Amino acid sequence: MSELAGGSGAPAVGLRRGAIGLREVLFQSITDMAPGAAIAASIPAGVYFAGGSLPLSVLLALVACLLCASCVGELARELPSAGGLGTYTARGLHPSLGFLVNWAYVAAAGLIPALVLLQLGSTTAATVHEYATWFSLNLWWIFSVIGALIVLAAGYYGIRTSARMGTILGTFEIVVFVVLAILFVIKAGDANTLSVFTAKYTPSGFHGISGIFAGSVFTILAFGGFEGAAPLGEEAKDPRKTVRRAVLGATLGVGLIYVFTTYAADVVFGPARFALFTSSGPSSWEGIATASYGIFWLLVFLAIVNSTIANSNAGTTASSRTAYAMGRVGAFPHFLATVHPRHRTPQWALLAAFVVTIGVTLGLGLHFNPFTAFNMVGTGIVVLLVAIYLVVDAACIGYFWKKNGRQINWFLHVIVPVLGIIVFLPAWFSGAGIPIFSFITPLPAPLSYMGPVMAVWMLLGVGYMVYLYQRYPGRVKEVGTIHLDLDAQIDEEQEAVA
Repeated sequence: MSELAGGSGAPAVGLRRGAIGLREVLFQSITDMAPGAAIAASIPAGVYFAGGSLPLSVLLALVACLLCASCVGELARELPSAGGLGTYTARGLHPSLGFLVNWAYVAAAGLIPALVLLQLGSTTAATVHEYATWFSLNLWWIFSVIGALIVLAAGYYGIRTSARMGTILGTFEIVVFVVLAILFVIKAGDANTLSVFTAKYTPSGFHGISGIFAGSVFTILAFGGFEGAAPLGEEAKDPRKTVRRAVLGATLGVGLIYVFTTYAADVVFGPARFALFTSSGPSSWEGIATASYGIFWLLVFLAIVNSTIANSNAGTTASSRTAYAMGRVGAFPHFLATVHPRHRTPQWALLAAFVVTIGVTLGLGLHFNPFTAFNMVGTGIVVLLVAIYLVVDAACIGYFWKKNGRQINWFLHVIVPVLGIIVFLPAWFSGAGIPIFSFITPLPAPLSYMGPVMAVWMLLGVGYMVYLYQRYPGRVKEVGTIHLDLDAQIDEEQEAVA
């Protein structure tokens, strides 16, 4: 039997509070960023635009995301919540914007499993085909479905199971790529150069700063998920400190790894021809590892597989918790707040995430191909995520201005958010296909389709929100209240024990 967590007539069963500590919460953000998958596929997708100057795109994305991570961390300390970014926005700006942020975030986080499972399917099929030529590359979807089932099972059996799985897989993938990057830098020898942090090696079609910003669409995709710890505010121990440390630590730590590993691949492959670097085959991480260090390719392959599973798991966790929180207050259908009485997991939200993952993965992957589908889904995620980050930056200013007035911390709560907005805007315009500045080059088709598709999704959200305002106005307003009152929580738990 299942029970609803929260909302009218609410429940006896909710998420398991205090179930995980800093390590697990930290790795929720780390695996939501998927270091292995990002290093092997998301970041290389940007070489078409940035070429050998891709490390500069990565550095730009690190700065932008670190600024936003500071804002998320400050708000998480004030409003620990499964509602995450939507709750922050509702309290900092307006409940309607909070609703739309969660509407966008459920879609963005919900697309992450499809993104990485497309990579899992194509990478695994290509590797199997290389050693067993009778195996058809068209059967890539089998591995994607298997990965989705593994993630569904891990999520169903509880946050402790899925979080511990993420910790183990995340550690392995990071170690493999860092060690290989060190070997690449040593092998490059005299070819090591800091000129890759300039626009010198951008390709002719996207020469100069336009290539850097276009490439940053995919490097920001690699960072997407740094905020993944935020929806665990109701399941983390000491959430006011834990979530903030996890978000900032994951962004800075993994971001530096991204800069270093991209630099290493660039200099060992050759900056002048780095635009030919890919996510599979001889001109890839796995290919260079095979040519240079023999059996080391197997560790790279396993790290990529681990990363896709871990990232899919983290994306499912984030999207299901956000849907749960919205369902709890009636802003989303109530069945999404149904919690399994034993495992304390939002079972129907998890199942809904699984169905969406399979639909998007197979729908786009079979209609186009897994590589094109990967880039399309990634573009859509960036369009939504960067818009969310922009709004959250603004919400940080709004929340602390309303709370502290003239006593506001001008650096953390004004200057940092404003800088974050300024740095993010060019990448968002590029991904959305809006050449508002002369140095922004729109993405080619079919990647350019994703801006309009995401716009349609947001228009549907606006329409649904208007319906709720007319019929159940309190439900939209409650998006700003789905956060923990820790003192009340302690009192309730002590009464329950008594």
